[in-house]
Amino acid sequence: MSETFPTDRTALVAACDAELQPERFKDYGPNGLQVEGRAQIGKLVSGVTASRALIEAAVEAGADAILVHHGLFWRGQNGTVTGWMKERLRLLLANEINLLAYHLPLDAHPVLGNNAQLGRVLGLQATGRFGEQDLGFIGGRADGETFADADVLAWQLEHALGRPVVGIHGKRQAIERVAWCTGGAQSYFEAAIAAGAQAFITGEISEPQAHLARECGVSFFACGHHATERYGAPALGAHVAAQLGISHEFIDIDNPA
Repeated sequence: MSETFPTDRTALVAACDAELQPERFKDYGPNGLQVEGRAQIGKLVSGVTASRALIEAAVEAGADAILVHHGLFWRGQNGTVTGWMKERLRLLLANEINLLAYHLPLDAHPVLGNNAQLGRVLGLQATGRFGEQDLGFIGGRADGETFADADVLAWQLEHALGRPVVGIHGKRQAIERVAWCTGGAQSYFEAAIAAGAQAFITGEISEPQAHLARECGVSFFACGHHATERYGAPALGAHVAAQLGISHEFIDIDNPA
């Protein structure tokens, strides 16, 4: 195991910002440093959401900083520090742990992002982008083959992610062109259809998408919000930790959603 040395907090933030370029995105909350902790960082923990369970696990792991996809602050919150918010902040501040969060910039990164990493896990290769802010990925199997039909694709998703998926099957056909956008991106379904997708993969499904899938003949697969977004944060965390010479650990807090 290679020796590690502490780095400055500003260097960690700068490395993440340089990689993800958050200034390019119109987002639902602040990207970057959300809670300031100690100045020197020797261990970085990554996770999906800044939940109390993740913060407690990071404290136990001796983390100096936590890097997540879902941070603490979102547009439309009432701004009070009470209840669950107070407890999460108390744990961070009492233990001087920095919290960094990157939402849409982490979805969009072409190599380290949630969409790129989900494609890797599923054996998909993106050949284009679609949707608002180009967040959606579209392409096909990385091996150049096609999925025989939606049943085969559904099996591949469940096998790769280790969980059942909700599927609305479109036309019974071979599937060559697949679109995907992680998390709560069900609203991207129409843009995926317009981009020529024969199947769309995301985390969640809402009532209208079932009708669209049946009427347009394009299969829709909801694979879980957490399940589709658990790959970007550890990829980024490992990358910047190696770059800065600090240690990194991914802590996955189970979530059925």
